[in-house]
Amino acid sequence: MKRLVFVVLVGALAGALTTGTALAQSSGNATLGSVHIAKKVMVDGKPLAPGTYQIRVTNDEPKPAVGQAPGAEKYVEFVKAGKVVGREVATVISAEDIGKIAKGKKPARNGSTTELLKGGDYYRVWINKGGTNYIINLPTSA
Repeated sequence: MKRLVFVVLVGALAGALTTGTALAQSSGNATLGSVHIAKKVMVDGKPLAPGTYQIRVTNDEPKPAVGQAPGAEKYVEFVKAGKVVGREVATVISAEDIGKIAKGKKPARNGSTTELLKGGDYYRVWINKGGTNYIINLPTSA
């Protein structure tokens, strides 16, 4: 009986610690930086006007696709005047892997670039925060 009580107490304590850690992690969003978007784009299916936006990464992530590592995508928020005006998925790529994937111009460490992609159908926002790359491809029309 004592052993059962001990196992139940340890399980409850572990569950409480895990829940507390998850709540603490999900409560804060980290600022990646500010970017200027020069063209009207779509964010989460809604239009976003040209302008300068603060980009924050959340702890939320979409369910990984088959064969995709957890954490390979995160939701980011577009913030203007302190208000979240849009939310979209960013692909997250480590400093070690970016050279294998991306060719050409890359943003400097703790920098960002924005560009209209060939064909004009997508606008890319690319932020390098501490060596971790966040790439957001936004459609230019619905």
